[in-house]
Formats: sequence, C-alpha cells, structure tokens
Amino acid sequence: MRTNLSTLAVVRNLGILAHVDAGKTTVTERILYATGTTHRRGEVHDGTTITDFDPQERDRGITIFAAAVSCAWDGHRINLIDTPGHVDFADEVERSLRVLDGAVAVFDAVAGVEPQSESVWRQADRHGVPRIAFVNKLDRAGADLDAAVASIRERLHPAPLVVQLPIGAEDGFSGVVDLVHMRSLVWGEGDDSVVEGPVPEELREEAHRRRRLLEEALAELHTGALEEFCMRSAVSPPTLVAALRDLTGSGDGVVVLCGSAYRNRGIEPLLDAVVAYLPSPLDVPAVRGTFDGTEQERAADPAAPFAALAFKVNATSTGRLTYLRVYSGTIEKGDAVWDTGARRTERIGRILRVQADRHAQVDRAVAGDIVAVVGLKSARAGSTLCAPGAPLVLEPPGVTEPVVSVAVEARRSTDADKLASALARLTEEDPSLVVRTDSETGQTVLSGMGELHLEVAAEKLRRAHGLEVNVGRPRVSYRETVGRGVSGLVFRHVKQDGGAGQFAHVVLDVEPLEAGFEFRSAVVGGRVPQEYVRAVEAGCRDALTEGPLGGHPVTGLRVTLTDGATHVKDSSDSAFRTAGRLGLREALRACAMVLLEPVVEVTVTVPEDAVGGVLGDLAARRGRVSGSTTRGGAAVVTATVPLAELFGYATRLRSRTQGRGTFTARPTGYAPAPAVAPVR
Repeated sequence: MRTNLSTLAVVRNLGILAHVDAGKTTVTERILYATGTTHRRGEVHDGTTITDFDPQERDRGITIFAAAVSCAWDGHRINLIDTPGHVDFADEVERSLRVLDGAVAVFDAVAGVEPQSESVWRQADRHGVPRIAFVNKLDRAGADLDAAVASIRERLHPAPLVVQLPIGAEDGFSGVVDLVHMRSLVWGEGDDSVVEGPVPEELREEAHRRRRLLEEALAELHTGALEEFCMRSAVSPPTLVAALRDLTGSGDGVVVLCGSAYRNRGIEPLLDAVVAYLPSPLDVPAVRGTFDGTEQERAADPAAPFAALAFKVNATSTGRLTYLRVYSGTIEKGDAVWDTGARRTERIGRILRVQADRHAQVDRAVAGDIVAVVGLKSARAGSTLCAPGAPLVLEPPGVTEPVVSVAVEARRSTDADKLASALARLTEEDPSLVVRTDSETGQTVLSGMGELHLEVAAEKLRRAHGLEVNVGRPRVSYRETVGRGVSGLVFRHVKQDGGAGQFAHVVLDVEPLEAGFEFRSAVVGGRVPQEYVRAVEAGCRDALTEGPLGGHPVTGLRVTLTDGATHVKDSSDSAFRTAGRLGLREALRACAMVLLEPVVEVTVTVPEDAVGGVLGDLAARRGRVSGSTTRGGAAVVTATVPLAELFGYATRLRSRTQGRGTFTARPTGYAPAPAVAPVR
C-alpha cells in the first residue's frame, strides 16, 4: 500500500485556463515538447497541434473541446487538460475544473487580466482549485510583467507572488532570473535547451530588491516564513518553496512566472513550479458524496472502494468514450461498476490513457488517475460510477442555462430520424446544448451558450454526421418577472365528473424577488395540511415554465400561500397541485409583468482612430459604455449590451475597423427589455 500511495504523490492533475488567444494551447504544446512526449513543436497557426485536433478547432484557430494529455517530468506524471478560452464554451471549462486538483492560469503580458481570464478564475475559485499564473508573450511589443501582475492583484485579488524577473524586454526577451534560487535561466535563439548561470551583473541589484519584496510578502502571509524572517532577516530557499506551496494550496497567494511559449522560453521552470507548488491527489481533501441521505468521504486510496466521476463523453458511430476522474479505489478491464444515476450495472471494456485523439491501452486505473473507458452505455457527463457494493453519488458539474436558440431541420425529409439521433449524440457530449420541440410550430429547436456555440454544433452535424441541415436565425432566451405583485388572489379548483371529485381552495400573494423563486406558507390553524402545502408549491413551480407575456420562463418572484380550504373527501395532492399551477397562472396575469432579456459585458479592442465609430455602433445596439482605457496603443472599450443586439457584430466590427478590431463577451445576467422587443 505504501508504494501505491507514494505513486499518487507524484501525480499532478491540472488544467490550462485563460482568455481566448492568451496562448493556452501553445503552452500545452510546449509542455508536451519539453517533456519529450512529442518531438516537434505543434503550432496553432499551422494546424499541427496535438490538443486542438478537431477540424473545426484547426480551421478556427481556437480551442473548442477540452483535450486531455499525459506526460512525465522530473519523475512525476502530469495529467493535463487544455480547456477552451471562449465564453461560449465555459461549461466545458466547468466540467474540467470539477475533476482537477490544480491549474495554470495563462495571461497575455500585454493585455493582462482579460474578461474571460476573470471568468475562469472565478470558476476555479468556486471549485477551490489551486492555481499558479504564467504571464505569456513577454516577447511581444508592449509586454509588461509588472502591469500584468498589477491587473492580477486588482481584478483577481489574490496576493501575486512573483518568483521570476525577465532578462531582456519585448523582442530581446531571452530568459528569466529565478528569484527563489537566485540564478539565471537563459534560452538561446533557435536552441531548445536552457542554460543555467549566475544572475547577470546588470540585474543583480534589481533581483535582490525583488527577492526582498518576495520574502516580505511571504512573511506577511505565512507563519513559517515570518518566523525565519524575524530570526534571520531573510528567508531560505527551502522555506520559500514550502511557503509558496502552502499559500498556493490555501488560495491566499498565487505564484507568478513568466515566459514566451511561442519561442519556447519559460516552459521548464513552469513545469518545475507545477511539481513544486500544485497539489497531488493526496494533498486535496477526500471527495465527498452522499447515499441514502448520509454523507460519505472517499480518500484517494487505491485500496478503498471504487468511486469515479464521468466528466466528458465522446459519442461516435463506433462507440462511446467516457472520460473519468478516479477518486478512490482501482478498476481493471472487465470490472463491473454501478452507475448511480442510471441505477444499472455497467462493465468496463477497455481502459485508455488519453493523448488528445490518441489512446494507449492500460491494464488498470487507480485513485488519482484521469483516463477514458470504453464499454459504458448509459453514463453521461456528471454520472457517478462506483463499486456495486459501496454505492455513492458525487456532486456533478453545474450546467449553465442556454441563452440562444436556433431552429434546425434536415434538408431532406428522409434524414429526419438521422437528425434526431445526431442531436441526441450532441447533447450527450455537451450537456450545455438543449434540444426541444416548439409546441406551437413543431420545429426542432437547439439551444446553447452563444452564437459560436451553435455554429460549432451545426457544423458538427454536417461534418461528423454527414447531415445537410437548415439553421434558422439565432433567437435569445427571454425571461419574465414580476414588476408589481398582487395580494389575496383566491383560486378554487372544483371538479366533479362521477366518482371521487377534486377540490382545492388556495389564496396566494405574489411579490417581486431579486432573483429566482421562493415559496412560503403563512397558513395558520391547519386549514391546509402540510402535505397539500408541498403540492401547492409543486404546482407553482409547474406554472413557472410559461409566463403570460409570451410563454417564457418566469423568475424573480416570491409566492406566499396565505389561506385555503379542503374537502373531507375530494381534496388530494393532485387537486392542490393543479390549484397551485392554475392559481399562480391567474395571479401572474393580474400582476404587472416585465420582460427580461440576457445582457453581456462586451470588451472591444480597436485602434484609437476607430473609437468614435465603435462607440456610436454600440449606442445603436442599446449598449451602455462602462469604461474606456488605452492599452498597448489600442483603445479598450467596455460596455453592457443586450445579447440579441450582438448577432453579426463580429462582421460589423471588422468592417468598421478594417479588420483590426476584436471583441469578447461574457454573460452578466438579465435586464428589462424595451416594450418593442420580440417575445416569441
């Protein structure tokens, strides 16, 4: 057993997180190259990367699907997931973060913290994933490590602990000074090897100053570093490393490194930092799950009962590949496992070590492993798999509600069944896609996280499934809320058609709520028994699916059951559930309702001479500008814009700026829509 646990101590499960175009995939490719996993450097612009293997990823030059790879460094095994940076694929990041023990957050040395950088950082905060930061692209014109670190401090709020000093600037960037061990690491032009040496004379004073700042920062945050600092007025490298590891694990500090992944500079010390500062499966708390209402823990022990979480499914015409994070126990080929969600036994056909789209078969997987398995028929992303004799349910990753919809139909009527099958396979692979049939038009509606998300899904229908489809114009998902409520609405549900009848009498108050739905009972004297109160709540929740303005989901209200009456024979759960549903619908028709539309925060980066036109265009799209700064010779405008107004904005922005403008958007919630907004 000791051997197994010591093996887990040298495993690192980490993800690469960043804003789109910060260089995540290039960092991943250089890690694979530095560890000897690949023998040539993959380039995004050439379409030769290992992790961006999907044809759409290579065509678009962005990461769309999270890709898992494994490599070895300094006696450690690193399981690495390269995640998407575009906001439309945030759920792919969410599913990956749910199973990771650590992460490397990549930042552009010119742009610093960008909107999606902040979003994925908050996602990692929610999951308690320790991170280290890598400031990339130091060879770019306008690159500034100190400015990037300041943006980390201001926008992300952990204490940035800078452990490197760049040697050279912009195109002259050639290496770094390691402030922990006070040495230089220099990469030659066209040479992949790193040369270690003393700190250059011209940087010695600055290096000592920054080392002192690092020691003082650690002394403020870490007891061990403070004790040594008070005794010796300095902190030794072993204590620095231990303090940096502790602060990374607790989230009180973030280690900051720098480099240029494209020029292959800074990758080796980044790998050393991953090994030194990020946790192993033994260092993270035991996973918690429930069964039959009781909470259980499973430690990362190969001898414990088996428990794993499925976080990704690839459903192909030749079979299903299910990606698992094994939290405890051991599985081997042919083992039976229990799917707690589907409540059925499955058998493991094969176990694969994943290298993006390539796979190597292994005999078994143990606690701490991230692997793919073949043979599971019912498992979905979020399913818990466990030993049949030790059932457990692990918390699945959250799924964001879709905000954009399009109608899809097969061009040939004979392909209708094939389209339904292909859409079912798409939603298996990506739970953030939702397929439904419009009750009024009979159309098949595909909903997702954004315009690009749906474009990618439609293109996958064409490429992967050989379907020619017609796709309608995108439509946003509206919501309805209560602007002014009603009190004392009386609803009686009476039905008598022979035999036992139905009787339910309810009195409802409806009032606005900031967000969500809340139900409470103020009934006194037992006029409505508790079991019927629960039925009224269930009926009210049923009524929230369609509002009176246009049949959109209703949110932002509190319903109070204030009174009611029962019949000795005809009252039942179903009668009160019906009364709750129909009563709330009648109450909503009496309320002053407000239509809500999804809004996004848009960050537009354009040349300074194009700012006026861009601001005018944003105003025409009902945008509210919240800030404007100059960064690296370009203007950066931040605005809040209704999502419906952004369809086609990329083309418009390119034409206004002669192709030099870019923008990113991230959801910020819902806001009241003008009266002229469409409701269906």
